[in-house]
Amino acid sequence: MRPNLRPNLRASFAEYKRAIRLEDEPYWGQTTAVSETADYPIPESGLGLKGPVSRPELGTLPIRGDLAHIALAQRYLVPHYVVPHVFHVGDTNTPLRCAADEESETVAELSAGSRFEVLDLAGDWYWGCIGPEGPTGYVAKGALAAPDNSQDA
Repeated sequence: MRPNLRPNLRASFAEYKRAIRLEDEPYWGQTTAVSETADYPIPESGLGLKGPVSRPELGTLPIRGDLAHIALAQRYLVPHYVVPHVFHVGDTNTPLRCAADEESETVAELSAGSRFEVLDLAGDWYWGCIGPEGPTGYVAKGALAAPDNSQDA
């Protein structure tokens, strides 16, 4: 007779969900950390491979092997498309890097207060872009100002 593994799987999943809720950092399912969502239309036509596509240079378009900016959905096929969340650079200029590493090459210098569209959070780094045509890269989490959750009247 086979042992019943379902109770153990349910318990493990419940522990996993509880651990997510107990984390100090918010996860993407929460909207309290976001003040503004970028306004990009969701494609209504079918998406698909229509022929060979050359991969863009690193640091140019906001596309990775796993996800891309929603504005690129008609041009590139990836498993996931993201509507970016808009943040702003803090009080000082900050580098936009090729990789999530202080030693990585700088793609561009972002001006204090400038807009940055966040597409993914990777540890202490945000991956995103200035706009759907780039440049694209990683910004240290501490370099972005906390979003203002107040509504302008």
